[in-house]
Amino acid sequence: MKAILSKAPGLPDSLVLEEIASPSAGPGQAVVSVKAVGVNFPDFLIIQDMYQFKPPRPFSPGGEISGVVKSVGEGVTAFKPGDRVFASCGSGGMAEEILLDARRLVAMPDDMPFEEAAAFLMTYGTSHYALKDRGKLQPGEKLLVLGAAGGVGLAAVELGRAMGAEVIAAASSQEKVDFAISKGAHKGFVYPSNPLSKDQQKAFSDQIKDISGGGVDVIYDGVGGDYAEPAVRALNWEGRFLVIGFPAGIPKLPLNLTLLKSCQIVGVFWGAAVARDPKGHEENLADLFRLYRAGSIKPHISNAYPLSQAADAIRELSERRAKGKVVVTI
Repeated sequence: MKAILSKAPGLPDSLVLEEIASPSAGPGQAVVSVKAVGVNFPDFLIIQDMYQFKPPRPFSPGGEISGVVKSVGEGVTAFKPGDRVFASCGSGGMAEEILLDARRLVAMPDDMPFEEAAAFLMTYGTSHYALKDRGKLQPGEKLLVLGAAGGVGLAAVELGRAMGAEVIAAASSQEKVDFAISKGAHKGFVYPSNPLSKDQQKAFSDQIKDISGGGVDVIYDGVGGDYAEPAVRALNWEGRFLVIGFPAGIPKLPLNLTLLKSCQIVGVFWGAAVARDPKGHEENLADLFRLYRAGSIKPHISNAYPLSQAADAIRELSERRAKGKVVVTI
């Protein structure tokens, strides 16, 4: 089978397409013929050894897949060959086949295309867990989404709207802001390029307060960098700042702000939460499927690449050119 491989730490150009042996399913495992792979920012980090998990090389990037079960090992009864499934796998997805613990597999809704399934689990799973379980977002509250046109950001926009919040989208261009508004944000604004001067940070904080009418209750920060501190300064009393990711850099926050606003800075590690609370994950998935069937959420695929151009897919995401999700199709 063909696979995209990372053989040494590097940028997307370091990836190679090679023929490798097909896997075989052992007890409790399943082999899935991959149809589509969702591309996420961790793919860009993991090939550079900059992610919290470092799989042994050579490995394939690609942390979420959809496909068809090819074979199952001894003891697997929940799935059979031919079943349409998707899964969060951490890495290994950018290959024609992948070997997984069968407990990772999730049955796809019958009417869900493979491309949408591959763009669903990590983005909506992360954002749903962030807003519902970590941010305790309530109807009528004001939600600010930083990086609102990206994969997880756009999911947060849709989910925030579905949860009854007033959603404010912030992004790096007016085109992206308009796109987020078309997907459910009530209003939005453009933020300046990172890094920000002290004057720019103050102006950014004032901009949040102006557009929200005084401040926001929950901030979904999928950007990091110099945006974090001024955003926290625009939180309302007992607001919640959700730490999602750091494509603009890892911020440093003065903790006196948490005292002055009685606010919370809340980490969001969806993958670990799934492993620690599988029952809660099942309940959240059921909620997400309900929203999908109702048309309240729907992955937006901004671009699709064949396996041979997987490096270009990761590059597009790393350069923050994508609106919604980028997928690799097989």
